[in-house]
Amino acid sequence: MRSLLSLGIGKEIARPVALSGGRPEILRRRIAGTAARVITVAGALALPFSLYMLVGRGVLVPFIVAMAGLLTGIMSLALHQREQYDRAVATQIYGMAAIGLLAAITRAPFLDFGIATALMAPIYAAMLAHGGLRKWSWAFVAVTAAASAIVAMQFVTLPAFMDSGYAGIGAFIVSGMLVGYAATRLGAAFEVQDTSKLNTYRHLVEHVQDAVMRFGEDGEVLFTSQSAERLFGCRRYELSRGGLGERIHVLDRPVYLTAFADANRDGEARTIEVRMRKDDLEGSTRAPQFIWVEVAFSPVIENSEGLRHEVVALYRDITGRKDDEDVMKAARQAAEDASNAKSRFLATIGHELRTPLNAIVGFSEMMSTGIGGELSPTHKEYAELIHQSGHHLLDVVKMLLDMSKIEAGKFELQTDAFAPDDLVAPSLQMVGSLTKARNITVRTEIAPKMPLLTADERACRQIVINLLSNAIKFSHDYGVVTLSMKRQGENINISVRDNGIGMAPESIRRLGEPFFQVQDGLARQYEGTGLGLSIVKGLVDLHEGRMHAVSELGVGTTMTVLLPVNGPAIKLPETASVTPIRRDTSAQQTSVWQDERKRRA
Repeated sequence: MRSLLSLGIGKEIARPVALSGGRPEILRRRIAGTAARVITVAGALALPFSLYMLVGRGVLVPFIVAMAGLLTGIMSLALHQREQYDRAVATQIYGMAAIGLLAAITRAPFLDFGIATALMAPIYAAMLAHGGLRKWSWAFVAVTAAASAIVAMQFVTLPAFMDSGYAGIGAFIVSGMLVGYAATRLGAAFEVQDTSKLNTYRHLVEHVQDAVMRFGEDGEVLFTSQSAERLFGCRRYELSRGGLGERIHVLDRPVYLTAFADANRDGEARTIEVRMRKDDLEGSTRAPQFIWVEVAFSPVIENSEGLRHEVVALYRDITGRKDDEDVMKAARQAAEDASNAKSRFLATIGHELRTPLNAIVGFSEMMSTGIGGELSPTHKEYAELIHQSGHHLLDVVKMLLDMSKIEAGKFELQTDAFAPDDLVAPSLQMVGSLTKARNITVRTEIAPKMPLLTADERACRQIVINLLSNAIKFSHDYGVVTLSMKRQGENINISVRDNGIGMAPESIRRLGEPFFQVQDGLARQYEGTGLGLSIVKGLVDLHEGRMHAVSELGVGTTMTVLLPVNGPAIKLPETASVTPIRRDTSAQQTSVWQDERKRRA
């Protein structure tokens, strides 16, 4: 019997009870338990009558049917109490099918009742069973039909004691009652579940802040949520029959209709932003206004049978977000204008200062060298101070010009392949006077056999000079600055390490900001404009490299620059042309008139 119960059920019987959840599953178990008790009671009630038929009239089939029903009920009830619900259902199905088979083959007048009883088995299995048992139950129907056909054609003659009589009718009635009971309970349960889901969805749709609308395949409004009244300031019925389309801004209607057509015809979800009119639902004197609305169209594909789909649309008021975007856009534009004005100011001032500074530096050098005549020692010292100050101011002007070019995007790189160690000697020569003045030692750690670097050599030299100058400036007297170069993956690693004052973590995060210095304010001890590392960062970004710093207060700082060996990616000029849909004839006529005027002049 155990192997028979395993037929067609497979792994479904063995799965734990904990995996079966939900109200329909609980109801299925309850129905199986009730059916087991009904079958047991029916078999017990039929047993005395079947004994009378067996002893008094010598008819065996009623006794067999009663015992089969009683055993089926007892076994399924025991399995149900042991929480083997699938086995309990399988026992009931097999018992029902066996009784139907017996009733069908024992007496021809009750053939229909036997087949009908066997047919109840797959119907009962469809409602309560899992997996392969549903398929196997139909095999019993086929066996019953074949056996009954053999008996009906009188190929087999059964003895009189096999007469089923009213046993087949009783088995059919009990089976029909069980199937009807299961169908009624399950139908009511699923109806309650569907109603609960529907009420949940309706409550969600009606009380959500966004407006929800559903359109038919022909574009007619099928449903409008209560929140649409708050969004558009009108009654829901006013949005039907073209009322919704009239609220869309005339300039945004093509976008709206195109997005709706994509969802309705092509089945593509679309999200757009349009302006829509909002009325005053309270009836005050406030005039209608246009608000920004985000519309999300979603096609209902699973219910579509034709070439078009129903569409569910979600409308959300994004006026506040649009206002914030406008404020941010205006602030961004103001910041960009201020930055451009600053860059133009720096460029103008730089050009205006560089010409007289060159004259000052040149003439002071002539005076200090005695080209214009011998000077007294005091005057010669004054001339050297003028020359040094002029050089310092000229360097500041050059940095301002470089920074303005970088910020304006006008600094063009002239890339070429060169050896990275060629940057060392010129850079050390440029900072030689600084190191001598403070007795600072510069050490170099250059890796051998480095690959050629594709970059702007002048810009790279400026990077190394600025890093060295910065390290020397913030080092202690008699300190040590180390310049190292090596290959790191697909990059050239250029590092400058010092044992100077170091930086705090909050200062490291601000490195590269224009005019930023670690010791800022009027009490700062170190000279400089704060543009050195800003220029380095700008030049590194132009090369698509990276700059980072490691520092500790009182210990020192290590500045590292990574430049790609193969140089920055080459940006090809845009060659695509845009053809306007409608030609601007006024602009064309103005251009022709201006050309004609130039020719006449």
